[in-house]
Amino acid sequence: MWRLKYEKERYPAEEFALTCGCGTLFVLEQRETDVSLVKSFDWNDGLFDVTWSENNEHVLVTGGGDGSLQIWDTANPQGLLQVLKGHTQEVYSVDWSQTRAENLLVSGSWDHTAKVWDPVQCQLVNSLQGHEGVIYSTIWSPHIPACFASASGDGTLRVWDVKAGSCRLVIPAHKSEILSCDWCKYDQNVLVTGAVDCSLRVWDLRNIRHPVAQMSGHSYAIRRVKFCPFYKTVLASCSYDFTVRFWDYSKSQALLETLEHHSEFVCGLDFNLHIPNQVVDCSWDETVKVFSPSSLAAV
Repeated sequence: MWRLKYEKERYPAEEFALTCGCGTLFVLEQRETDVSLVKSFDWNDGLFDVTWSENNEHVLVTGGGDGSLQIWDTANPQGLLQVLKGHTQEVYSVDWSQTRAENLLVSGSWDHTAKVWDPVQCQLVNSLQGHEGVIYSTIWSPHIPACFASASGDGTLRVWDVKAGSCRLVIPAHKSEILSCDWCKYDQNVLVTGAVDCSLRVWDLRNIRHPVAQMSGHSYAIRRVKFCPFYKTVLASCSYDFTVRFWDYSKSQALLETLEHHSEFVCGLDFNLHIPNQVVDCSWDETVKVFSPSSLAAV
């Protein structure tokens, strides 16, 4: 299992982190002509997701198969700073809050719970229950403090209020497992989901009876969805069908481009926040690719 995420602070040299199901965290640096390994750290169980600190360019967090979260410092030779324990099964998703009003982590687990953590005090803030299946994705709202979304094997997309300690919205988004969700960077009410039914659906929280858009094209489950940080209606998806696809849900023909540059499942995907139209992905074929889709240049 490979997952990755761009680091947000470094520029022009870009760093991104990659986790591997065998239990290794890789920190890679992208330069003009290649991608090189900066550091790697080992854990005693699989690592399924990674997120960078919003406050320290050297700190990141991973979610492990043993139910724990690991806090790492790439400037520390030992790497590991803290281990947060609370989940009883695999931690499949971790995300660091993006709003200035808070400094929190959220994790989603196969134990059906989402947990919110204070990474400075290394304490559990809240444990939230409601999903009836595995939680595959937990993503903070980039707009609303103390608000995150979760996607689950129970087919629902849920929006949570951490201060109230409760779920404020349940969307029966798909009739199959939802493996990924993401917030629009330009509209606090818009999210996208990607599911085992091979479809992406865009949702407006002000009217959840029907999706704003539904996009089909993948032939196997969608593993990751990401909104583009530069265009309001553009997003990307990667799938177990070995492809990465780019979409503009505002268009009648939403599919912009399909890339078939991997020979195995594509499981990780992220946009570069500093360089427009640059994307990184990773696959079970043990390759990481940094590229600029031609379709985005024409948007």
